[in-house]
Amino acid sequence: MDAAENKALMQQVFDELAEGNGRPFVEVLADDVRWRIIGSTEWSGTWDGKPAVQAKLLDPLFAQFGTRYRSKAIRLIAEDDYVVIECRGDVTTKSGHPYRNTYCYVCRLEGGRVRELTEYCDTELLTKALTPPWVEMAA
Repeated sequence: MDAAENKALMQQVFDELAEGNGRPFVEVLADDVRWRIIGSTEWSGTWDGKPAVQAKLLDPLFAQFGTRYRSKAIRLIAEDDYVVIECRGDVTTKSGHPYRNTYCYVCRLEGGRVRELTEYCDTELLTKALTPPWVEMAA
């Protein structure tokens, strides 16, 4: 796929995510995806492989949401195998607090799948609002 096709694919994924449908986002992740959250907070780290991303990052994260997570793409820029997505997330936590963060995802795609994703966001807000994924949460 070329840059324009990669951009169109990610636009479709984020159009769905803006409506609260995260399934296409997960489906576009390659089995051997590497997801990295930048920074030096408790949330910063690297997850290798789709099973680890799902079980150790996404599931613990979404378990803290009381409403359907939505993320609206503001800008997509594509060059070669990369698509950069600036987006705004919006959800209410189970504790009733709004969590609205601004993200920039730098994605490297190969064969219509995201192979690498580097996430830039307000990690201080992330740390204050949500329990890090590696911390065992009470049932």
